[in-house]
Amino acid sequence: MAPSLGATIHGGTVPFGPILWCHPPLMALSLSPAMSLSSSSDLDSPREQRCPNVTDVPEDLEEPKVCAVCGDRATGYHFHVMSCEGCKGFFRRSILKAVHYTCPFSQSCPITKAKRRQCQACRLQKCLDVGMRKDMIMSEEAVGRRRALRLQRRLAKAQPGGLTEEQQELISILIAAHKRTFDSSFSQFQHYQPAVRLCIPDLCSQSPPRSGVPSASPAPQLNCLDEDVLPDVFSALPLFADISTFMIQQIIKFAKEIPVFRGLPIEDQISLLKGAALGISEIQFNMVFNEETNAWECGQHSFTIEDGVLVGFQQIYLEPALKFHINLKKLRLHEAEYVLLLAMLLFSPDHASVTQRDFIDQLQEKVALTLKSYIDHQHPMPEGRFLYAKLLLLLTELQTLKMENTRQILHIQDLSSMTPLLSEIIS
Repeated sequence: MAPSLGATIHGGTVPFGPILWCHPPLMALSLSPAMSLSSSSDLDSPREQRCPNVTDVPEDLEEPKVCAVCGDRATGYHFHVMSCEGCKGFFRRSILKAVHYTCPFSQSCPITKAKRRQCQACRLQKCLDVGMRKDMIMSEEAVGRRRALRLQRRLAKAQPGGLTEEQQELISILIAAHKRTFDSSFSQFQHYQPAVRLCIPDLCSQSPPRSGVPSASPAPQLNCLDEDVLPDVFSALPLFADISTFMIQQIIKFAKEIPVFRGLPIEDQISLLKGAALGISEIQFNMVFNEETNAWECGQHSFTIEDGVLVGFQQIYLEPALKFHINLKKLRLHEAEYVLLLAMLLFSPDHASVTQRDFIDQLQEKVALTLKSYIDHQHPMPEGRFLYAKLLLLLTELQTLKMENTRQILHIQDLSSMTPLLSEIIS
């Protein structure tokens, strides 16, 4: 049976959808440069963070900021309109994906905080009516370039030095989480769906025509391959769905091993995982990529881009994906650098519906500074020259690949073969 949308936590399966996960109490966290992802003393909870540039004003004198679309608490001007994070993300996704919504009623549904999810068509129209501008939406590539440039400016201001104790502890936490959850041999992989054996025309089993009877061209009979002959021949799409589900399950377990992730609000945990799972799986697949054969070696199964064609992917995705994995493998990254990349993807404040955006942004910056420091001290010149810059460029490429990957999965016809967990991630 295909797994449900969930991760195994505290010995039980917890839904990965609208039902809340069980998780430990929020951990206290620090936002200082010396912040540790596992420390909890003298620190502020992400729920208790204060904006550093806002003057304290008594609550009864503060001017309320209300979303012009749904009436929820607004976080600022987005696309020319005062709006909340939810409506900001909804408008951006709707325009970038060019989604066509249809109202099942009279095209005049009330859009409030409680009812904004009930009719996407009327919500999008409300966004346009209050003045949200399509021309102000940046593409994923532009957002990635802007973030990379901003991060480079911050790094340029940082003083050179060795790895701090907090940075060393961060690397230790991530490596330990990776080792406990990533099965590079795929020994724990199992098929969630029944294997579908391939069939071939059996032309030898046709009876010879009897004498005097006009011979006709008999239609070849389709016989399933003998299990003793080819025991591991499966149709490509269910196998792809199963391995992708297996990888996503490992990613969920990896995230739950990181204390600071467990300390985030549950809605942010779900949003970060949904936004990062496909990108993280690409980095993990690179760990099993064989650059001599251009194949991904997943235990007993080995895949090439030709197998991707059988699944239904197009060359517009497969060729850039192969180039990405070749270029990343050429960098000869250490295990520490791989896991820091995973953490940078996981703690991305650009994911939809994130509530603790500033806090997560600073977490990602801390991980990025640790990666830069590690490269500076573990890769001597000329090997380490521009290595960090190359990684940032590859991460920008990865965002484009992830979008194209999602688009193509959604357009593969046989969606019935998708497991619930994979369907939730790409929805």
